[in-house]
Amino acid sequence: MLGTAASSAATIPTTAHTANSIRRAFQTTTFDSLSSSHHPILRAWFHFLSLRSFSNVSTKAMSHSQTLHASNYHPQSSAPGNKQALISLSDKKDLTLLGNGLQELGYTIVSTGGTASTLENAGVSVTKVEQLTCFPEMLDGRVKTLHPNIHGGILARRDQKHHMEALNEHGIGTFDVVVVNLYPFYDKVTSTGGIAFDDGIENIDIGGPAMIRAAAKNHKDVLVVVDSQDYPALLEFLKGSQDDQQFRRKLAWKAFEHVASYDSAVSEWLWKQTGGGMLLCDKFPPKLTVPLSLKSSLRYGENPHQKAAFYVDKSLSEVNAGGIATAIQHHGKMPMLLGIVSEFRNPTCVIVKHTNPCGVASGDDILEAYRLAVKADPVSAFGGIVAFNIEVDDALAKEIREFRSPTDGETRMFYEIVVAPKYTEKGLEILRGKSKTLRILEAKKNEKGKLSLRQVGGGWLAQDSDDLTPQDIQFNVVSEKKPQDNELRDAEFAWLCVKHVKSNAIVIAKDNRMLGMGSGQPNRLESLRIALRKAGDEVKGAALASDAFFPFAWKDAVEEACESGIGVIAEPGGSIRDGDAVDCCNKYGVSLLFTKVRHFRH
Repeated sequence: MLGTAASSAATIPTTAHTANSIRRAFQTTTFDSLSSSHHPILRAWFHFLSLRSFSNVSTKAMSHSQTLHASNYHPQSSAPGNKQALISLSDKKDLTLLGNGLQELGYTIVSTGGTASTLENAGVSVTKVEQLTCFPEMLDGRVKTLHPNIHGGILARRDQKHHMEALNEHGIGTFDVVVVNLYPFYDKVTSTGGIAFDDGIENIDIGGPAMIRAAAKNHKDVLVVVDSQDYPALLEFLKGSQDDQQFRRKLAWKAFEHVASYDSAVSEWLWKQTGGGMLLCDKFPPKLTVPLSLKSSLRYGENPHQKAAFYVDKSLSEVNAGGIATAIQHHGKMPMLLGIVSEFRNPTCVIVKHTNPCGVASGDDILEAYRLAVKADPVSAFGGIVAFNIEVDDALAKEIREFRSPTDGETRMFYEIVVAPKYTEKGLEILRGKSKTLRILEAKKNEKGKLSLRQVGGGWLAQDSDDLTPQDIQFNVVSEKKPQDNELRDAEFAWLCVKHVKSNAIVIAKDNRMLGMGSGQPNRLESLRIALRKAGDEVKGAALASDAFFPFAWKDAVEEACESGIGVIAEPGGSIRDGDAVDCCNKYGVSLLFTKVRHFRH
């Protein structure tokens, strides 16, 4: 006859000796003859042995190192009406608050490892998971909660009679609350210096996601929490007398989202460890998940009637990669924009209006560069975005605040946003006084080599970022006239500007400043004419850059540019009429450079 739970000093049968005792009991006892008064763990053992051949049970599997005694492990279950909360956390922020709150509400807290120790040190009573499973943590912590006594208590539906009967039959109690967060995989694999492959694998959580998913699936009966910010709301909910299924569903959604983001990080990291991305054919994985996190709600999107929000890409590849999405906001509300100024090597000011750079200038004197950037198109610059690639100090801040429009010399320039990599305290103070609505952002340089994602009806276009600079390409002279050094520098500057202008795009530049640009026209000739009109008389000897090749030359864009006095033209080449462009430039004595790099931007 097998012993019952009445004897608290009885030894839980895990050694070879007690296993033999169970074998003898098995030979003389049937499962049905065991009553519910028998120890539930012994009943579980009997059931296990009835399903498996005894030839598979060896003394090796029951080594003394895994011997459990009832003096250390008393199997426990919650009687009907008892409330249990399961807590297992890597991030223990506000754990004491949660533990005390649940205990005050009459919950029995079941916990694991370090979480249990933290709660006990805070004076919170804890039942350890081992006391429910009657099994020790094993395999270096890989197996702790993966047990029917845990998952049965989470997944059982309270409205299904046979579920509750099954729990009662096996002595398993229910869990009403499950609070779990996961191993810090994201932080580990993005830490400075990286992480060894084996260490990365060990930081992949298994038991945590299993409990979260189980509780979220059964959210009708189990509250699941993965974010410490939800602890106060959880405790308030538990104090109430009414059940709110919408609250439960919201927590369940958050739990599944938490696990999905976690899995996307593991997938992205493991893909890179397989060599993914090293070969061109493997650069884009067969499936791609992009985790986005809400940064801020916006007043509106592109237009006032379009509701909008701004999300940050939480992919591993975006960690410390810079860009406007991770900007520090010093004043005002978060805008939607992309910084382009970081691609310029010299101190530079870029003014952007409706995502197009309408003014660009570089120079050792950043104050003068700012003035020249405004001068390129002061009408468009008004109400735009002004960005710098160097620190904004008090002198520059004063110039931004006080500078008058070149159109009349009186109107103070107004901007929606100022962006820079850094500000002095005095500079910030001055800018904050310019306008209550001015947004002041501190943004790191946008790193090269990032993946660009753009939504296309029904899907997303994934492509390399267009982050080539003049130092990455060759400006090949195809005309008879070779450009002077200063002309080549102007061509490189114009080329770097035009890649950020909406197609069809033309930029005219000279002496490290934009003179005029034409953008977004359905034909290149119209974009050229707009750029020439803005450049005015300064076009003589200037450089022109085109984002794509010229399909026609004679009596078209190339010839009009040459007749206007342009000194050098930079374009990708590749047209079947490239020869006409060369001949036209030779006729007018203009240098023509082919870059073999197109810059369409839509």
